[in-house]
Amino acid sequence: MTRPFQLHPDRLFPSNPAQRDISRRLYAEVADLPIVSPHGHTDPAWFAGNAPFGNAAEFLLHPDHYVFRMLYSQGISLDDLGIRNRDADPRESWRLFAQNYHLFRGTPSRMWMDWVFAEAFGFDVQFGAETSDLYYDLITEKLATDAFRPRALFDRFGIEVIATTESPLDTLEHHAAIRAANANGEWAGRVVTAYRPDPVVDPEFEGFRDNLQRFSELSGEDAFSYAGYLAAHRNRRAFFAEMGATSTDHGHPTAATADLSDAEAEVLFVRVTGDDVSATDAELFRAHMLTVMAGMSLDDGFVMQIHPGSYRNHNPWLFANYGRDKGADIPTRTDYVHALRPLLGKYGNEAALTLILFTLDETSYARELAPLAGHYPALKLGPAWWFHDSPEGMRRFRSQTTETAGFYNTVGFNDDTRAFLSIPARHDVARRIDCGFLAQLVAEHRMEEWEAAELAVDLSYNLAKAAYKL
Repeated sequence: MTRPFQLHPDRLFPSNPAQRDISRRLYAEVADLPIVSPHGHTDPAWFAGNAPFGNAAEFLLHPDHYVFRMLYSQGISLDDLGIRNRDADPRESWRLFAQNYHLFRGTPSRMWMDWVFAEAFGFDVQFGAETSDLYYDLITEKLATDAFRPRALFDRFGIEVIATTESPLDTLEHHAAIRAANANGEWAGRVVTAYRPDPVVDPEFEGFRDNLQRFSELSGEDAFSYAGYLAAHRNRRAFFAEMGATSTDHGHPTAATADLSDAEAEVLFVRVTGDDVSATDAELFRAHMLTVMAGMSLDDGFVMQIHPGSYRNHNPWLFANYGRDKGADIPTRTDYVHALRPLLGKYGNEAALTLILFTLDETSYARELAPLAGHYPALKLGPAWWFHDSPEGMRRFRSQTTETAGFYNTVGFNDDTRAFLSIPARHDVARRIDCGFLAQLVAEHRMEEWEAAELAVDLSYNLAKAAYKL
């Protein structure tokens, strides 16, 4: 049995009639604003080569760990879903997804995917077991057309700029190709990189010593001496800046920072580049390097993002068999007040530095993050992130941080996604939720509607563009 399908125009707006009316008016001001996507993980090769995407499963299922982690939690094999299994039939993988679409009821993934089905592909019947082949065939057919190539979709959905994320070991050849296409008038889309140094900053990252060897080769510096290692970072950061980077990104297990003397850092560096690295030394080195990176950001103007508090690869079997980023990263409790004090003691008062903090620990919003950002000139709060990139998560973020940090110590929205078409879907959700939050303030006479309208534009567009220097 097939059921009709359409997106309700009032989705995510407050149920209170007065607030809903205000939300509609505010949303009309921001619905068609360009999208600034300042932090994400889309593949720059898509935009460099502009080759057609493959089939429905390759395009919408395989890159989206939000989707396949839910299916995996219900005992569905990642091999059967085609995750790193080239022998899997993509149509059968898609059918598995369709048969289990009910698992996503009430989740952000359901909202994002429904938006893609309706707005990008024009479906008017519900996705499910009965319509699996219909969806697969039509999506795959459209993906083969010029209108659904990466650059065309970028332009169609009003994306002004996307920042991807690469490690210092990346040669950025795809970004070079994009810049060449920009220069010769082939395409005007703006895709920039961001500097993610985790593989050469975290001594517990797999292949750390091999990574340092590659780091040496790419930078022309001796990354096995502390002075050469710092020079290698400066070298690669300058190269990333040439390729359009305006930010760095740091995915550490904790928010710990340290401010070691050069002599202390050199001794520690010898230990962490040895054959046997202790967990204590690894944590201290990561902590010290966050402070070092803040200093480098003052020098070269990069915006610095810290994404702490994820226990990466919590499932050892999954990591051994499928690698990173397969849905097994789990939030942990995170301290910010004590952990960040060494860095903030050195650089927190520098208005020229922009340090954007994220959290997976919502208990820190009102207790730690909002008071910190409401005081230190260098600090801004990133939006509700990852597990909290949801309607409820966004509302909790606003309600717990606004009274102390206000709106202008936050940086708008970023989508942080690998799934290309979830970018416009996620931005639409964020705009609707923010308009609903502002509508309540207007309805309670805490803000004039004209102020809310200005603020809605800032939250949807201006703040991200300014904070990330885009």
